Amino acid sequence: MPRKHDQEPETATRAALPAALGVRRQEEALKLAGPLARSLGPSWKIPAIQTKEHQVAELLREKIIAGVVVRGQKLKQAEIAKMLDVSITPVREALRLLEAEGYVHVSSHRGAVVAPFQIEHADELFDLRMTLEGKLTAAAAKRIKPADLQVLIEINDDIRDALARGVRETVRGSNFRFHFRLYEHANQPHTLEFVRVLWAKYPFDLLGSIPGRPVRVLGEHEELIKALRENDPRKAARAMQAHIASGHRDFKATYALDVSR
Repeated sequence: MPRKHDQEPETATRAALPAALGVRRQEEALKLAGPLARSLGPSWKIPAIQTKEHQVAELLREKIIAGVVVRGQKLKQAEIAKMLDVSITPVREALRLLEAEGYVHVSSHRGAVVAPFQIEHADELFDLRMTLEGKLTAAAAKRIKPADLQVLIEINDDIRDALARGVRETVRGSNFRFHFRLYEHANQPHTLEFVRVLWAKYPFDLLGSIPGRPVRVLGEHEELIKALRENDPRKAARAMQAHIASGHRDFKATYALDVSR
């Protein structure tokens, strides 16, 4: 049975207008939505985290990592605001957050444009990911509750379901959610912000296109879930680092780069 976030475009876009963003007249918002609304496509319910600008920013982060909003695409403030039934102000502030993190470039003449990834710095970004994401995973393993773990299991099931149906964007978007839902449990907001910056620059666009990679992601996530179930921080950190290293090896091997590291 199709999942709610993979429905036909109009229905799925309606699902992309969560109550957390103050949507009151979803049908009116859909009528006003332009090409970006159609581009965003299937979505997931945004949790009520902090302010509206943080909610908008989180939605756009996922869509950029998933490749639904592509590198180099222009993000129009008015179009996003109409689609989400919010004012221009939280959208403008969200884009400023994303600019600071490296997800978008903002200029006076072009507006906001999704930033390119930095393939030339992939090794440096990988080293930092290993350290910081391992740290967040270890901290999260000490704090995570059974209900929180069940959320991660369900997200991994979403990846499996989307993979079976060949919905690449949902696979990549669900992978983003899996990682950041986990990292939020670490209660280390400054480290989490650094990791957001790393994800903005790492070439996930290429990594997500490697044949066979999503299947390996599922298995690596399952190993991580086992460690989290045991509340074992060292085992969980090792599982996360093995997961990140596996992806980086696949990336370098596929794109004929030096794989000695």
